[in-house]
Amino acid sequence: MKGLWWKILSVVLILYSIVAGFTVTVPDIGNLGETIRNIFFHVCMWFAMIVMFAVSVVNSVRYLSSGKLYHDMIACESVNVGVVFGILGIITGTIWAKFTWGQWWLNDPKLNGAAVALIAYFAYFILRDAIPEGIKRARIAAVYNIFSFVLTVLFMFILPKLSSGSIHPGDGANSDIPVFTMSRNMALVFFPAAAGWILFAIWILSVRIRIIKIKNSVNN
Repeated sequence: MKGLWWKILSVVLILYSIVAGFTVTVPDIGNLGETIRNIFFHVCMWFAMIVMFAVSVVNSVRYLSSGKLYHDMIACESVNVGVVFGILGIITGTIWAKFTWGQWWLNDPKLNGAAVALIAYFAYFILRDAIPEGIKRARIAAVYNIFSFVLTVLFMFILPKLSSGSIHPGDGANSDIPVFTMSRNMALVFFPAAAGWILFAIWILSVRIRIIKIKNSVNN
């Protein structure tokens, strides 16, 4: 993505979501109370994470089909950015859990699934570091990255929906906050927030790629 417009838009959307997120009128749902405002931050972190992981897996597939290390580099950097947003999602999620359920962590399919997904991507970095040879590392990492993405979708989105014991909003029998049927007031904040954080993640990715290109040009 070229130009400054989308970067400016990212900042504007994030600032808007922060201000509106703390001032907009929110519905009173169960024991969530005012903590429901965390949906503007917590869920948006996951959205940005999933977009980054999707960009990563697409570039892993492109590497396997083309053999160009440039695609492997983008895949790796996308995982780097995605993991950061995943950690932010975990942090905001544990804070929400503490105020909603009284505990920092519960035995919930969604929470456990998020932990499994991040562990899988931590293993991705370990795998890359364990293989010194560039082409071999890129090929094995690409295959493992595809596996990690499938695992993430399975553990974070499919299994929690099928679970009968999930207390996480929107999963199992509990659908208090279906994202796409939320109140108008919340939707007017949530979707701009999600777009803003996704654009911000893309911005970070583009900066990391630019830095690597500069380093490579200097070394050459």
